[in-house]
Amino acid sequence: VFIPGRALAYQSRIKVSGKGEVRERQIFTDLRQELDAMALGGDLGLEVLPVTVTPPDLGNAMADRERLLGAIAKIEAPAYLPEISLHALRKLPQVLRDSAFSLNCVIRKEGDRKRILDVFPAGSADAKPGVPRIAGLAIDIGTTTVSMLLIDLETGEIAAQGSAGNGQIRYGADVISRIIESTRPGGLERLRAAITPECIEPLVRRICATAGIPEDRVYRAAVAANTTMTHFFMGVQAEHLRLEPYVPAFFQSGILRGAETGMNVHPEAEILIAPSIGSYVGGDITAGVFASMIFKRDTISLFIDLGTNGELVFGSSEFLFACACSAGPAFEGGDISCGMRATDGAIEACRIDADTMDLTITVVGAEQQHNPEAAQRVQAAQRAEAAQRAAGLCGSGIIDLIGELFRCGIINAKGKFIKTGKRIKRDEWGLGSFVAAWAAESATGEDICLTETDIDNFIRAKGAIFSAIRTMLAVVDYPVDAIEDVYVAGGIGSGINMKQAIRIGMFPDIDIEKYHYIGNSSMMGAYAMLTSRRACDMVTEIAGGMTYLELSSHPGYMDEFVAASFLPHTDGRLFKTHD
Repeated sequence: VFIPGRALAYQSRIKVSGKGEVRERQIFTDLRQELDAMALGGDLGLEVLPVTVTPPDLGNAMADRERLLGAIAKIEAPAYLPEISLHALRKLPQVLRDSAFSLNCVIRKEGDRKRILDVFPAGSADAKPGVPRIAGLAIDIGTTTVSMLLIDLETGEIAAQGSAGNGQIRYGADVISRIIESTRPGGLERLRAAITPECIEPLVRRICATAGIPEDRVYRAAVAANTTMTHFFMGVQAEHLRLEPYVPAFFQSGILRGAETGMNVHPEAEILIAPSIGSYVGGDITAGVFASMIFKRDTISLFIDLGTNGELVFGSSEFLFACACSAGPAFEGGDISCGMRATDGAIEACRIDADTMDLTITVVGAEQQHNPEAAQRVQAAQRAEAAQRAAGLCGSGIIDLIGELFRCGIINAKGKFIKTGKRIKRDEWGLGSFVAAWAAESATGEDICLTETDIDNFIRAKGAIFSAIRTMLAVVDYPVDAIEDVYVAGGIGSGINMKQAIRIGMFPDIDIEKYHYIGNSSMMGAYAMLTSRRACDMVTEIAGGMTYLELSSHPGYMDEFVAASFLPHTDGRLFKTHD
């Protein structure tokens, strides 16, 4: 929702930020073009067949099922008449009579056979422009956030989208805590329920209502998630993921059906699960590697997915190595007192004036950019109303703010406040915090502050990422200069300021042009799997060809982590100044 004419009061300005959803749709348009270029589209085996059936009378009392099949036989070869699902059969009598015996049949090709999955009146809502007749879901189950796209499978267009917090977070922010919870009586079912009935099902209802279709019009879904989330989604015990030798119950699940998963979609919908490659490198990464296309490039690339678990993939078309580190939920706003997901009201970028400590911010959902002179001319009541858009900091905003605090010398290498100023507060124990938005400017009615504890949590998260990169390079014996491209993924905002990420020691200090932010690559890979059977096969091939490195068993990893738990690092030679 974009509201024009709004600006933050005091020393804060809102920049244009309404481009996030447009940019996301453009990313998926580009991905569709890439799939077409690779000849991977148009192979789902789903079709909508319009059929007109002769109404029964006393002289022709043929049963509805046989009457429908007889009408189809006049359209297609009788030898290839489809079977009819129980779901469609239960709907058939009423649909025939509601539609004056003119209906649409959703048919799926299954090997040499065809099957009628569904029937609905020919003149119903599907006839409206933009309303999908055949819908599918691309689902990214993150440790912190669950995101979903409803796709028109005939056009590939996004019909609706939504996201929600993963309800499992009440059992722990990290996967280890949740695995431990799953071993307690009833724990596995509680964790499965927190994903499907409590999170996925309401999301499906919401986006189907937005698109104007019933939930059973979803005939295909692709799920990308880390290994633990995949196990819990399927109701499979994940206890052995955390115990040596760290063995999951499965890497590949095969194709499931909607009724098996308990999702509120068509009961015979194909549910595809992106395959995992290790205990802590799951289908979200294999899907993301497909979306990044590094698997088909000759040059050396580094893929980084920023989430509760930080995953990295290093390699080219010749080889791929993958590893994972426990970054915690900070990149998605978790473990941060003012943190939030990258939704409307989140501060996603900022700039600090080193002399005055004035702050310029960019807020998700704000439409206009306002200069200070224009802001001063807006009436106080209007400015206060506009300021209420600021509700917290998302991942990209946290990176920016910490980078700015460090650049301006407001915090030291340990993340402690060493300056005083109008935006710096201290509590009764002397711990400092920085005010990103005053109470009059915030949606909460309270100051939005980044505290020393928040900064410490984030430093550990960024340290986990950088130490994983250093360890992986050491294991494969490659210098950092060998990296030609770095693809950064994760739903942490509309983009990352790569200079800031380098400044705080989160990413290696290499040419900034080598960095590319690609957004939610897990969702992009799920979209590819959803819309192309051959893309789904390629994701499986990628998983099978990847080598998994277990960082926890590498002797040098903890030393690297400790060294990286400062701004930017204990070894200053690894970084140069970025203004």
